[in-house]
Amino acid sequence: MTEQAGERVGQGGQPNETGTDSTRPPLHERDTAIQVAGQAVDTLCREFAAGGVELGSLLLYSGKPGYGKTSMLQEVRRLARNAGCTVLSARGGEQRRAEPFHVLRQLLQPELLRLTEQERCEAFGPWTEIAGPAVGLVRPSADELDPQSVKAGLDYVVTQLARLKAPLVMLVDDFQWADLESLGWLEAFSVRCPELPVLLAIAWRSDELPEEAQTFRKLVAANSHRHLEFQGLQPKSIEKLVRAAFPDTADDAFCRQVWAVTAGSPYLTNALLVKVRESRIEPIDENVPLLHNLAAEAQGMTRELWLAKLGVNTLTFAQAAALLGTQIDIRLAARIAGQPPSTAADAIAELRRQGVLDGPADGPLEFVHPLIATSVYQSIRPGVRTAMHGKAAVEVENAGRPLVEASRHLLETHPEGDPEVVGKLRRAAQEHLAVGAPTAAQRCLERALAEPPEDEDRAEVIYELGCSALLTDPATTVHQLRLALDTEELREDLRVDATFRLSEVLAHSGQLLEAAEVTLNEAERTAPGPGRMRLQVAHFMWAAFQREEADGPGRSARLARLNAELTGDDVNARATRALRAWDLTLRGESAAEALALVDSALIDGQLPPGLEWTGTTWGLEMPGIVALTYIYTDQLDRAEKLLEEAIRAFEVAGWGGGHVGFAYFLMGLVRFRRGALAEAEEFLRGALRIARRLGDGLPLQWNTVGVLADTLLARGRVEEAWKLAADHGFAPPYHPTAMVLPNAPTLYGKLLLAQGDREAAVGVLRTVGGQLADRGWHNTIWAPWVGHLAQAVQPDDPEEAGKLAEEGVRRARAFGVGSAVGSALRIAAGLAEGQRAVELLTESVVELGRSPVGYEHARALVDLGAALRRVGRLAEATEQLHQGMELAVECNADGLVERAREELGASGLRPNRLRSTGREALSQPEWEVAKLAVEGLSAVEIAERLDILLSLVNRRLSAVHRKTGTTQGGLAAALGLKKPRPGQTEG
Repeated sequence: MTEQAGERVGQGGQPNETGTDSTRPPLHERDTAIQVAGQAVDTLCREFAAGGVELGSLLLYSGKPGYGKTSMLQEVRRLARNAGCTVLSARGGEQRRAEPFHVLRQLLQPELLRLTEQERCEAFGPWTEIAGPAVGLVRPSADELDPQSVKAGLDYVVTQLARLKAPLVMLVDDFQWADLESLGWLEAFSVRCPELPVLLAIAWRSDELPEEAQTFRKLVAANSHRHLEFQGLQPKSIEKLVRAAFPDTADDAFCRQVWAVTAGSPYLTNALLVKVRESRIEPIDENVPLLHNLAAEAQGMTRELWLAKLGVNTLTFAQAAALLGTQIDIRLAARIAGQPPSTAADAIAELRRQGVLDGPADGPLEFVHPLIATSVYQSIRPGVRTAMHGKAAVEVENAGRPLVEASRHLLETHPEGDPEVVGKLRRAAQEHLAVGAPTAAQRCLERALAEPPEDEDRAEVIYELGCSALLTDPATTVHQLRLALDTEELREDLRVDATFRLSEVLAHSGQLLEAAEVTLNEAERTAPGPGRMRLQVAHFMWAAFQREEADGPGRSARLARLNAELTGDDVNARATRALRAWDLTLRGESAAEALALVDSALIDGQLPPGLEWTGTTWGLEMPGIVALTYIYTDQLDRAEKLLEEAIRAFEVAGWGGGHVGFAYFLMGLVRFRRGALAEAEEFLRGALRIARRLGDGLPLQWNTVGVLADTLLARGRVEEAWKLAADHGFAPPYHPTAMVLPNAPTLYGKLLLAQGDREAAVGVLRTVGGQLADRGWHNTIWAPWVGHLAQAVQPDDPEEAGKLAEEGVRRARAFGVGSAVGSALRIAAGLAEGQRAVELLTESVVELGRSPVGYEHARALVDLGAALRRVGRLAEATEQLHQGMELAVECNADGLVERAREELGASGLRPNRLRSTGREALSQPEWEVAKLAVEGLSAVEIAERLDILLSLVNRRLSAVHRKTGTTQGGLAAALGLKKPRPGQTEG
């Protein structure tokens, strides 16, 4: 409830707001807050005990400093503990915002350490190497983790922790000072609370949330009923506090003035009353004028006031503690203060007495209130403060603490051109990247540049800064890598690597022309050798992915010559062969030659060193090209193995963003080609979710939408496919990558055709046909525009349609892939009539039966059944229609299933009850070949016995094994038939 909603909640508090429950001070005007918190805790426990679904919720507290937010969190803690909940707590630190995951480590680490070894293994599951470093329990093992993967890992850990320790109450104070990594995760997790037995309570200072907390602001607005905005106490409550401190002497005028000068702040009121007592001022009307100055001192004491109050040694220790912020290590603070243990102990005792520090005797210590910590920190003179941060950096490192902790102090020091500081900041940046905190790494590298580094190191630091943003901030990467390349001192090997990485970022952002240009320009200035070759091949690669190209055939010819020249087996030669194989695939030339080339790029069918999915030499594009070549040459099993390897590799490396999205997209494309349409849709929707998270307009989103729309068309959901395309702008003008993954204009023409807009489809398909012809790209699987155009022009110009269909078949035969030939023949048959259509479809079914493309095979079977029905061959039509319908069921092609049913109904035939598995699923012709197979006859003998084609026998046997789920050896048992003894046959 916010003030705008008509609810103003006043809170009481004492300076010791972080005290334990036993010393918890009385609070005022908080009945509504306590009631809401109590209800939230009760609901959590009740729903958890009842096994409810909507378990958790949020409590959101905001207000000015000193208005009692911390005290309210302590009240929630008390309520939760009394109810038997597990309580986790953390607090943002003004001086620790630059430490990645500082808040999350406070929140999660203590409870995770209390788990048994087995429970901890359950909590982390497969995410140990990814989430473990973030919470400080595992040493980083990767060079760089994707922040998205780290967030996903933390989600998993907290979900499991909630299961192990439910019900769970999580308290986060001073959220405005949370490090950005913790802030980002908590923002996202807040949305998930209702799904888990978790109550999350967050408190922050009004108007002090950082700019990066936009998502949290929206969350607060959407949960206004859970938001309590604390206001100052009313005069009556302030009067109670004054009279509690001075029960016999405080007069009314004095009480009113205390309320006026403190604006009702409970913390400031109590601090002011302490000042009044220390100054021996009587709480009467005559002393009211003194309250203004005393209130100013209580709110923010100067160095002089602190010095007078504490003395030199005690103030020095307090200032060292303020530098550390929260979770103050006593020995470390003493070393920063330059004090022996005895002096530090005396200082701590005095600070406890004065209500400045609190905590266990052996630490860690905490400031009693953040306002005190801020006041003490600001009491340090600027020059001294900088020097103390420098000393703190040294002492933190000497204490064996991670360099990332020392680096936040180095960020506060003045640049002095110290190479040692530069080195530490660079190493700290690597540590930040290893836990998935690229923003923190960039801060360190920017500070290293400001030091500045030696001239010979400056270019490398700029290069590292560019690379640090590679997974998260393309604009920064592009800017910094261009700066690095403009620096003459950058080493030649780093220039090549910087150029390739720059081209990757440009390409992933859709700037393929720039990617091709930057690699070509740098290749021309690079001396002959592996580096130059890498850039030349990269140029060919990005040029092939462009939407438009001035000289496609010329580029293809140059690539062919380069491939012929590279006879070795180094990584660049293998990459060139893979790229040439993809070029041949796009051109629709010999698939056998393309496969031979791509196989020679691998080592025993495995990606060689340098071409791995997580390799930095060639990125994910080159292994992706290998997978694409397999996809469009009917080697779907090999493509699937590569992509399963990709998903595993990306997950192990902690690259859960665009990398996994790309792998999901390609796996969806494989499953679509195979005919596993439901699985394809699942993978593609997963890729689309990742693409949306990364940002609109990226190639991953565009490509995924195209294949997903095609999948929906195959499933018979035409309107849904059209809406998906419209919602994502899948229409002219096309994305810069529109020509490749997949060929967008062809798909758009297909969508128009499915919508019945033949005229528009013809225009789109004629245009793309001309563009692809100019580039020499004739692959009829990847871009089947010829067949779609033939279908579109058939009603108006049957002659042209026939010629186009014949051209499609010719191109498919030239490529030499079964699915290409079978699909082209099926389209040609759709333009023919009578026996000619039957002949074409019969050949189509044979070709597709040899390929792994289930959906296309099902379409051909249904088309053949329909053609046979039209020429009066009903028995054969029945078999083909039933086979096509059953295969369509397996493919989840609902539209095709319905069409097969309609064809059967049109001829007066009753469709079989659809079963996709089990002996009851076998058709009568399948039973015939199954029984003969059980008798021990070979496929050839069965074909002779039944006088049918061998290919038909093989197809029926495949269906038998698929439906029964067994091999030849278990077929008799699966069918309930007796297997004849050796030498004996039935009948």
